[in-house]
Amino acid sequence: MESRGRQVRSFVRRAGRITAAQSRALREFWPVFGIELPREPLDLDEVFGRSAPRICEVGFGDGQALATLAAKHPEMDFLGIEVHEPGVGRLLLTIEKQGLTNIRVIRHDAVEVLRDWLTPACLDRLHLFFPDPWPKKRHHKRRIVQQDFLALAARVLKPGAMLHMATDWENYADHMLELTDGCRRFRNLAGPGHFSERPAERPETKFERRGRRLGHQVRDLLYRRTVD
Repeated sequence: MESRGRQVRSFVRRAGRITAAQSRALREFWPVFGIELPREPLDLDEVFGRSAPRICEVGFGDGQALATLAAKHPEMDFLGIEVHEPGVGRLLLTIEKQGLTNIRVIRHDAVEVLRDWLTPACLDRLHLFFPDPWPKKRHHKRRIVQQDFLALAARVLKPGAMLHMATDWENYADHMLELTDGCRRFRNLAGPGHFSERPAERPETKFERRGRRLGHQVRDLLYRRTVD
C-alpha cells in the first residue's frame, strides 16, 4: 500500500543513543516480533496466529507499560507502535527476557498505521500514554490528538471499545478533553468536561515519573466508542 503523505507529523525522528544490547535485539528479535508493513492492510488474526481481544498502544516509548500489560493478560494480544529505535530495541529485549508471545511491534508513523494498515473495528482498546506535549504554542499543531486522529481512532475501534489517553501537561489535557468530548463517536466515561480517575491497571511510565518529579498533575481520559 502506498501511504499518503502527511504535512504535519507529531514526532521528530531523533537518532538517539542505542545500546549494543538493543542493537542485538533489533537484529535477532525483530524478525520474530516486528511487523514489516505490507502493501495491503494487516490481518491481525494472521499476525498473532489467533483471534483474541486486541489492544494497541500508540507511541509506547521504552515499552515497559506495554510489556507489563501483556504479561498480566496473556489472553489478549498487544500491538505497539513506536518510531524511535532505542525504545523498540528495549521492548524487544523485555519481550525476550520475559518470554512474552502476545506482543507485535510496528516501527512507523502511528497515524499512517491507523489510517492505512489497520482494518475498521479491529481493536478493543487504544492507548495513548504521555504523548509528546509540544509545549510551545507554535508547535501545538504537531500534537497527535487532533480531530483527524480521533476520526482514525474511531475507525479502528470496535463499537463499545475503549480509548484511554493520559498526559501530565495541563493545557494538553484540556485540549484532549475538549476535542474528544466534542466528538460524537466517543462518550466520556467520567461525564462531559471531567477527567477520569487513574485506573489501577494502567502501569506507570517513564514519562509519567518524569512529569511527577516536575510537579505536574497526571490526568487520565477514558472514552467509550459509541455505536454509529
